[in-house]
Amino acid sequence: MRILVFGKAGQLGSELARRAAPAARIAALGRDEADLADPEGCAGAITAHDVDAVINVAAGTAVDRLEEEEAAAEVTNGEAPSAMARAAAAKGVPFLHVSTDYVFDGSGVRPWKPDDEPGPLGAYGRTKLLGENGVREAGGAHAILRTSWVFSAHGGNFVKTMLRLGEAGSRLDIVADQVGGPTSAADIADALLAMSAAFHRGEGRSGTYHFSGEPDVSWADFAREIFAQAGRQVAVRDIPSSGRPTPARRPANSRLDCGSLRADYGIARPDWRKSLASVLRELGAR
Repeated sequence: MRILVFGKAGQLGSELARRAAPAARIAALGRDEADLADPEGCAGAITAHDVDAVINVAAGTAVDRLEEEEAAAEVTNGEAPSAMARAAAAKGVPFLHVSTDYVFDGSGVRPWKPDDEPGPLGAYGRTKLLGENGVREAGGAHAILRTSWVFSAHGGNFVKTMLRLGEAGSRLDIVADQVGGPTSAADIADALLAMSAAFHRGEGRSGTYHFSGEPDVSWADFAREIFAQAGRQVAVRDIPSSGRPTPARRPANSRLDCGSLRADYGIARPDWRKSLASVLRELGAR
């Protein structure tokens, strides 16, 4: 199976490249080869490559900065995946696209289902929702995979930030009124590869799915587990979101109902604590 991946250098792109062999051959494109600011150029790359599936893990994810750059994000997060999906549909290959819990408003405590009404709070969620809609409207075989709180040994993420901050002090104030499922990039990559394989066998189902690690926790409890596994003596104090204001509002409830992914693809929620242990070992922090 040959897979074209957009987003070579990010957390997910790195893990896709590492975990694909021997079942799949990956052709991964970086920004120098496929810039999301040029949607038609990205579409052209799909047309030019002889592949069995396309996976897009590239996006503008600087959540706070996008509040000031929404017009540009409408191109990178909205128009680019839409153009890619149309090109994949024309080529007759499935298009898998990663989206986010930020398409929801974060209200309540019930896990969000894939067919719940979106209500993004900021530019990131709004522009990612534009991309989702474009993928659906393209009319080809597709799977949109919404996920949350991604971490890995690569790039910037909460785990690496906590390890860095934990070196400088013995107590940290961490937000405790936002709850979600931390999800390792490796587990997301495995899910995307399994879904691509299902499409290749003629068993893939188009639709929108959720995938996150379990159990759901607050950021503060996530931090406690990081320090516990890393053997760091760092006390975590719970604070409300109002105690750490940011330009972009974060959803308070990022719980995701992942039942349909298990029903359609047999992919269960992974225990993020086990995945965290692997990441910490790779970082030399365990």
